[in-house]
Amino acid sequence: MAKILIVEDQKDMVTGLVFNLEAQGHKVSAAYDGEAGLSSAEREKPDLIVLDIMLPKKDGFEVCRELRRKGHDVPILMLTARREEADKVLGLEIGADDYLTKPFGLSEFLARVRALLRRGSGKDVQLENCRFGTVEVDFKNYRASKDGVPVDLTQREFEMMRLFVRNRDKVISRNRFLNEIWGYDRYPTTRTVDAHIVSLRQKLETDPEHPRFIVTAHGLGYKFIG
Repeated sequence: MAKILIVEDQKDMVTGLVFNLEAQGHKVSAAYDGEAGLSSAEREKPDLIVLDIMLPKKDGFEVCRELRRKGHDVPILMLTARREEADKVLGLEIGADDYLTKPFGLSEFLARVRALLRRGSGKDVQLENCRFGTVEVDFKNYRASKDGVPVDLTQREFEMMRLFVRNRDKVISRNRFLNEIWGYDRYPTTRTVDAHIVSLRQKLETDPEHPRFIVTAHGLGYKFIG
């Protein structure tokens, strides 16, 4: 059984989602505006948040951004009636794990919930920090430094490093990064993974052109050696 928080201002939709999630054995709570949703998320510490974008008082983007800024890594499934790709991109880039456009089918919704809960349950809660070379990454507080100087990593880059460290010396494919970090099977493309790898190397490697820690496994993906 998981604790799920629904932040959605359409009460009829909330009623339906609560009914079906509870039928799956989950404990479900709801909030009907962004401010209440943010407070509930911090107070209840749910295993998953279903978060609408168009909310009163504080929109879903703001709620997601604030949760990630404070270091909460709870899986977030964003819901919206919007279809513009820019909205989808923004939601994913600020830390949402998946994105579902209304109207959606119940079976698809429940499948996304199951996938995110599986991903969340696999998180290594003991992994709070790691050190390699002159780099230190604090996953608990979302801080990083190199040679004692703070390094500004994005939320996505922290999660990529977390996956790297959990799988030290193992090759991670681009598709695995997409599935576990972005959580969306149609966006973005594998080129986005490559761009994030380049950014990580520039921030963490002494010689980004000849990386020592984040190395390429040609034709397969990337590997962390540290």
